[in-house]
Amino acid sequence: MKNHGLIDKPYTLTKDQIDFYSTYRYIKLKNVFDEETLSYFNGIVSKKVTELNAEPKPLDKRDTYGKAFVQLFNLWKEDETIKPLIFSKRLAQIATELMQVDGVRLYHDQALFKEAGGGITPWHADQYYWPLQTDKTVTAWIPLQETPLTMGPLEFSAGSHEIMDGRDLSISDESEKAIQKRLRVTDFKLIIEPFDVGEVSFHSGWVFHRAGANTTQEMRKVMTVIYMDKDMKLKKPSNDGQQNDWDTWCPGVQIGETINSPLNPVLY
Repeated sequence: MKNHGLIDKPYTLTKDQIDFYSTYRYIKLKNVFDEETLSYFNGIVSKKVTELNAEPKPLDKRDTYGKAFVQLFNLWKEDETIKPLIFSKRLAQIATELMQVDGVRLYHDQALFKEAGGGITPWHADQYYWPLQTDKTVTAWIPLQETPLTMGPLEFSAGSHEIMDGRDLSISDESEKAIQKRLRVTDFKLIIEPFDVGEVSFHSGWVFHRAGANTTQEMRKVMTVIYMDKDMKLKKPSNDGQQNDWDTWCPGVQIGETINSPLNPVLY
């Protein structure tokens, strides 16, 4: 598949869609990719995930985080054929326009494969793990197949980026309980919807989200790409996760500097 379908073609966002994202800090967009493109990347990403996760630990021997998904990072560095998806101008253009910035860099990518019988992904906010100075971050969540509710699609608490409680919690049983309790006393709408083939969601680093269990016999295959404002600067880490992310995803960058390491190219 030489041209990868829609991978670099512009996507038309409306003012209403940009305003919606600005208010709720998440949006789901239909027809970002066509079935042929997704099927192609499903094949090569699945092959790489199987190869890198050759001997998975049995589900019943894992903690809640471990049961949530098989998680593999920066597949663009592992396989040249996956790189066009991660470097997609179409995705990066959407990320840039939703955040209303001049351009975006890659923070990192990750495959999130929820196995048949895999558990919930607890409530959390991604930016807990990121040593980044501003909230100009967005994650594209790209299901590689149609994702019904029974497979555990991503769920959002619309507008919950305004809540400060729970931002200091890593993904865990504790974060699931504490954030769920906090969200219960707010008016933020809980969005639980299936994903069509080609539908992609975008959510900001501080919006709270979770996913249900995968009660089907099929693997729920998802690729994610995390974008940041191209002018994003590194902040001093405030937890071990942020220190680890600095060392891993922003190698050689100093605190207060623009994050322009070889792992963080400008994508749009």
